[in-house]
Amino acid sequence: MIEKAQKEDLMQILELQYLAYQSEAKLFGDMDIPPLKQTIEEVGEEFAQGTVLKVVDDSGDIIGSVRAYEENGTIYIGKLIVHPKMQKRGIGTQLLLAMENEFPNFRYELFTSTKSISNIRLYERLGYKIFKEESVSEELQFVYLEKC
Repeated sequence: MIEKAQKEDLMQILELQYLAYQSEAKLFGDMDIPPLKQTIEEVGEEFAQGTVLKVVDDSGDIIGSVRAYEENGTIYIGKLIVHPKMQKRGIGTQLLLAMENEFPNFRYELFTSTKSISNIRLYERLGYKIFKEESVSEELQFVYLEKC
């Protein structure tokens, strides 16, 4: 079940984020990536400035989440996370589509690492197109995707 997160959900979402981004960190051999260093205060700021959705399992545990905010007619989507044990079940797809439904008729933008092939495949399957690549370091390149 997908619903809007509440302020009291933020700590559980942050803990899930720490768990979900372990695989991204391993792609780079670097556990010092920003999603693994984010604080509860920063998550609270994102919550206050945008929309946070969550997926809850039958026992009430949060197993997925996504965040977004609107700026100048574009919805910026980020932190699409699913519990590692629950991946490959369509939860990420459902979360992304639910966020698009929260903001119908907008341009959507998100980014991921060029090494995150499964993420890129998911986004492209849902109609996102690569429009920019950015090199952050020798090891880290981001690909930006949009859906209009």
